[in-house]
Amino acid sequence: MPENPIVQAMNQIADEKRIPMESVIHTVEAALAVAYRKDFGSKDQNIKVDFSLEDGSSRVFDVKTVVEDEKKIKTEAYDAERKARIEAEEAEREAKVAAGETVVRSADEAEREAMAEKTNSEEKPEEAFERFDPKTEITLTDASAIKKDVNIDDIIKTELFPPAAYGRMAAQTAKQVIIQQLREAEREIVFKEYKDKEGEMINATVQRQEGKLVMFDIGHTMAIMPPSEQLPTEQYRAGARIKVYIVSVNATTKGPEIVVSRTHPEMVKKLFATEVPEIQNNTVEIKAVAREAGFRSKIAVTSLQPNIDPIGSCVGQRGSRVQTVINELGGEKIDIIEWSEDSITFIGNSLSPAKVIAINLDQEQHTALVEVKEDQLSLAIGKSGQNVRLAAKLTGWRIDIVGESGKAKDAETKTEGEAEPTKTDSAETPETKAEKETEKPVGAPETKTEDTKAEKTEKPADAEKT
Repeated sequence: MPENPIVQAMNQIADEKRIPMESVIHTVEAALAVAYRKDFGSKDQNIKVDFSLEDGSSRVFDVKTVVEDEKKIKTEAYDAERKARIEAEEAEREAKVAAGETVVRSADEAEREAMAEKTNSEEKPEEAFERFDPKTEITLTDASAIKKDVNIDDIIKTELFPPAAYGRMAAQTAKQVIIQQLREAEREIVFKEYKDKEGEMINATVQRQEGKLVMFDIGHTMAIMPPSEQLPTEQYRAGARIKVYIVSVNATTKGPEIVVSRTHPEMVKKLFATEVPEIQNNTVEIKAVAREAGFRSKIAVTSLQPNIDPIGSCVGQRGSRVQTVINELGGEKIDIIEWSEDSITFIGNSLSPAKVIAINLDQEQHTALVEVKEDQLSLAIGKSGQNVRLAAKLTGWRIDIVGESGKAKDAETKTEGEAEPTKTDSAETPETKAEKETEKPVGAPETKTEDTKAEKTEKPADAEKT
């Protein structure tokens, strides 16, 4: 026996939209109930429809709750009393008119009468008793005639037999409701699926560009990438398959809005986690990431096991692991440095590949004054200040660079007239300390003082800040 077309369509919807069949059936039943109330019943009627997947047929039931007989008696008595009162008032008014008396109601009287009518019909029944609703309730006596051993609050379902026109007349209404509810159900499923994926990296295919937005196909829906999340070094051509980071998932009237990124610092973490098994099994951890997307990133790594080299694990044999990440990010340079709990050590590492002589910390201002050899100044600062800027982001410290002569090369990090930071902590390697002792003459302190004075009046043009 061929499958019913309605059932076939429902199965297709469930498969294509990834909606559970129970949800589809419930939606169809609700839509058919709406259609019946609209064309054959009343809007307050409690209609339930049972849909059969076997043959696509449906049965319609009028559902009522069993209540005490007294509830119906009170309601009928109140309605009868009110009807009699209204009829008496109308008769009195008609008698006056017949006797030639003029019956005039002022605007105030009409308003008071309308308010009284509203009070009698709405407020009084609610205050005095709960009204009996014949559309949704049935008395115990009437229910007992339908079903034996029935109790208060039981549900009585009475099957209705709509005319043949029900199927034709209800089809369009049911179709519209089904489409709408299935669309909403699909949106809800997509929203929940991708809301759980916030902060994850996924594969995506470039679909098209709409103005400055790039639209991506991410499998079951579309995602958008605003300009702020696009790599400045990339061009997004339709059909290109790349990895993206899910920044946010928000529900809107048009469905879930999924924002993806190629510039987020967390994406660097996710890429390394994909390539480095030691990160996956939690023996190596990425502690911090600083990124100028499309150009250069710095990551700080540490090992949770003493026999594991965290930097070597991330670099891989012949740089294979880090090169895979670089290629995915369109050639973005990546510095991998070792993280340390000691701020001085961490700051020194963060300025790699430059070699540091000494670091002086101002804990109160959270500022680091870093001394390097003259031939390391440009390397420490980086192109347009990029190296020191990333180091500052990575460590959370404000970093100023000075050469051995004492002249600050990161003067842009200070406001005009700002005093030099107080040096509360300092460190230098034994090798650099020995080199400085052999290179400096005995009168070095006086020379350093002169250089410091010169620093306050002369700021190099290539100085940068974070």
